[in-house]
Amino acid sequence: MMLVRIVDVREITQPIASPIRNAYIDFTKMTTSLVAVVVQAGARRVVGYGFNSNGRYGQGGLIRERFAPRLLGAEPEALLDGTGHNLDPDACWAVMMANEKPGGHGERSVAVGTLDMAIWDAVAKIAERPLFRLLAERHGRVADPRVFVYAAGGYYYPGKDNDALRAEMRSYLARGYNVVKMKIGGASIAEDRARIEAVLAEIGNARLAVDANGRFDLETAIAYAKILRDYPLFWYEEAGDPLDYQLQSALGAFYPGPMATGENLFSHQDARNLLRYGGMRPDRDWLQFDCALSYGLCEYQRTLGVLGEAGWSAQRCIPHGGHQMSLNIAAGLGLGGNESYPDLFQPYGGFPDGVSVADGHIVMPELPGIGFEGKADLATVMRALAE
Repeated sequence: MMLVRIVDVREITQPIASPIRNAYIDFTKMTTSLVAVVVQAGARRVVGYGFNSNGRYGQGGLIRERFAPRLLGAEPEALLDGTGHNLDPDACWAVMMANEKPGGHGERSVAVGTLDMAIWDAVAKIAERPLFRLLAERHGRVADPRVFVYAAGGYYYPGKDNDALRAEMRSYLARGYNVVKMKIGGASIAEDRARIEAVLAEIGNARLAVDANGRFDLETAIAYAKILRDYPLFWYEEAGDPLDYQLQSALGAFYPGPMATGENLFSHQDARNLLRYGGMRPDRDWLQFDCALSYGLCEYQRTLGVLGEAGWSAQRCIPHGGHQMSLNIAAGLGLGGNESYPDLFQPYGGFPDGVSVADGHIVMPELPGIGFEGKADLATVMRALAE
């Protein structure tokens, strides 16, 4: 029987700083945690990698002091699947979350999600399968390697006028995207309206989504809704605080078009409360839960179960974060697509080298694991940590 055990967990907190801002925060001091879970699988040394999404800071303290020691201190057999030939991600997740009280979702969900990503990467590599195909097989699905992606950008930037904003959006269309996203709420409503109209004039038949990053109170959210409903927007995103379900529910009376939220909800319980009390409409609205921020893929599968119980399709999910983990989930479990950052948060954003966007979609490459090694600049950073 092949012996499989985790022999090391490494973490480094790195800057992904950029002089950009949204309606709520700037990114001049933003960090991410990069982890490597080193697994001895028989004679093979396999390394799974993970990192947390932008917008939440690196969680090196929690990873090093609490969650990695639990993995390393567990009996190896307690982390294995029924075959004994691979890790069981759910068993690893249970070990990490041992002795943790329920609730309090926030920073620990990011730490666990980062490690969970690396464990799934290792599991798929041990199986010598792309993660999206492994997920599809486990769920009795046929994987669809073609995934919808949209280009996220349109941040506020020092000296960036509407001409520069138009040029940015034009560059995304030139790269094959047909849906683009920009920030709102970081300027006056009149200025934001001019910015929106400038982009709409530039992109023609392409679609525009707008994102307020949770900035608005109800009065301001409604004021924006009364303007935005006159435009053919792809969605109006995160108008108010992510936990203000009453605001989200009330906003639907003023905005008949698609809305999106969920990137700052970090558990299946929070997702369930959004669907119970947030007034979200399964025929048009979008859910943006990000596994890398919300305890990982093990928890994301529970979140998808909650959606199914509430009558929602997984196709209404387009995760936040722009990372390859969610791309694999989208292809393997039939989500509606994924966010992408063509220019920002490198080397963590983007696709493997040679993968291009055509008609708003990419085709997943047949790379083992999540496919990080297919992106040369990211693989260099990851291997430096592991080797």
